[in-house]
Order: sequence, then structure tokens, then C-alpha cells
Amino acid sequence: MAIRNRVAAREGWYLLDAERPRLLGTQCGDCGSYYFPKHDTYCRNPACDGETFDEVELSHRGRIWSYTNAAYPPPPPFVAAEPYEAFAIAAVELERERIVILGQLANGVGVDDVRIGDEVEVTLEPLYVEDDTEFVVWKWKPVTQAGS
Repeated sequence: MAIRNRVAAREGWYLLDAERPRLLGTQCGDCGSYYFPKHDTYCRNPACDGETFDEVELSHRGRIWSYTNAAYPPPPPFVAAEPYEAFAIAAVELERERIVILGQLANGVGVDDVRIGDEVEVTLEPLYVEDDTEFVVWKWKPVTQAGS
């Protein structure tokens, strides 16, 4: 089956650009706090009453803050392969934004391949294919494996 369409599995969360993938977040116009996924109703910073937010491209690199494996399938809307195969998850701190974002590690990267403090970057990979459409998600890929 030929893939004709490539779409984001979570529209509006990241740029679907293979050469320059970026997570999309928001930044409070009053205090500068960053949010991912986007948040634009009120500032969650307890010291701020801000209600204006700008959409921003977040840093594409960060450092692993923590990691584990997903030994069981996540609930919907996640679409698990059959049979289910465990995968690695990392909490990554973006240096500029000072926020931690949880995400899956790239295919082929397991918990034995990373350490706390390792630098990773955003990459795009297929989550699943339905008919002729490939649903793509963002993942974290170690910089040493990203060719950077």
C-alpha cells in the first residue's frame, strides 16, 4: 500500500516538517512562562494573573531528566501495535524554556541506550498507518544518533 497522506497524529502539537521538527507551545505574555501542550486560558504560574499567550516554537533539543519503559499499552487514543512491544519514555528538560516534556524515545532506542543528562532532540516517526494515511508523532532521539 502506498502512503499518500502524512498527517500529524496530534494536530497543532508540533510542526510536521521532517527537516525542522519543532514542538509548539505557548508563552504567557505577562510572566514569560512556557507551556506544552499549548495552554491559553490562564497562566498556571501562581505568581501571575496573565491571560494573553503567544504560540511559540519550543527548543528542539533538551536533556533527559528521567526515563522509563512502557511495559504495558497506554490507553486510547494511543494506537498500540499488535502484538504490543514495550517502548522507552523520557522526561526531557528544555534548557531555554525550563519545562519538562514527557515523550516517547525514537524507535530502536531503549532504556539501556540513554542516561540522565543525555542530550536529545525532536524527531518525527510514524505512529500507525490507516488506509493510505500515515499518522506521525514526535519523539526524542539521542543527539549522537541524530547525526548532529
